[in-house]
Amino acid sequence: MLTGTIIYAIINSAILALTAIGFNLTFGISGVANFAYGAFYVMAAYGVWMLIHMAHLPYPLAVLISISLTTLAGALMYRFVIIRIKGQTLSEVIATFGIGLAVLELFRYFGFVGFEYTLPVFVDQSFMIGDAYVDAQRLLIVAFAVALIIVLWLFTHYTHLGLAFRGIAQDERTSLTFGMDPDRIARMAVALGAGLAAIAATVIVPLGSISPEEGYDVLIKALAVCIIGGLGSSGGVIIASIVIGFAERFTDSYIGSHWTMIVSLAALLLVLVIKPSGIFGKQKELEERI
Repeated sequence: MLTGTIIYAIINSAILALTAIGFNLTFGISGVANFAYGAFYVMAAYGVWMLIHMAHLPYPLAVLISISLTTLAGALMYRFVIIRIKGQTLSEVIATFGIGLAVLELFRYFGFVGFEYTLPVFVDQSFMIGDAYVDAQRLLIVAFAVALIIVLWLFTHYTHLGLAFRGIAQDERTSLTFGMDPDRIARMAVALGAGLAAIAATVIVPLGSISPEEGYDVLIKALAVCIIGGLGSSGGVIIASIVIGFAERFTDSYIGSHWTMIVSLAALLLVLVIKPSGIFGKQKELEERI
């Protein structure tokens, strides 16, 4: 039982990391807290479903098109909405949350509710690891999460665009002197965040079904991971995903499933009380600001 619990804790941690990494990247680079993040996740999943069942496209092509369109939607949201209120944090939160709410409720209004809205798994196979059966899709999620984290690290450290992202994130005014356009970089960051939400959806959603409610759940999970790890900290997201992922699975296995959410919220509250900026957060603490 212990082996199975550890394996599924690792899988849960990978799912949380994939869920939160796009939200964290967008905030870390552009400073925009994209509360439409969950809606982009659901939009991508429904997009794949519609392209497969209505346009009769092959699964891989449907995935690529859906991810591309979701990335474009993120860029358009920044271009026509966020840029007008950039720097007004509360307005950004209200606007992005309103857009996300509208998108999710539109899906509900048009009847996209039910267990028939599912995506096929990439590999329909199971393996015996220790004393636990694990399906290939879950193992693929772990491998994909590790690969994506490595690719993003290499991208932000060894490409011109990635270095521009880091430059804007560290010091926007100094970056201006080097000819960087903060609005252009921020638009690309929001678009990339939406694209990462779409990628996470296409890998994770085959484990269950698509529903508008999933958008709210994804947003809450992404917020919890980013707040515990520290908004804008990639290392913090990884550590927080592991902490929450293991806490949830061990609680589910040894205490009871109804305690899972309580343990996660308790971890969030504990971090907020001890270190409000998160484990690796760079925001100043209250006593430092006074």
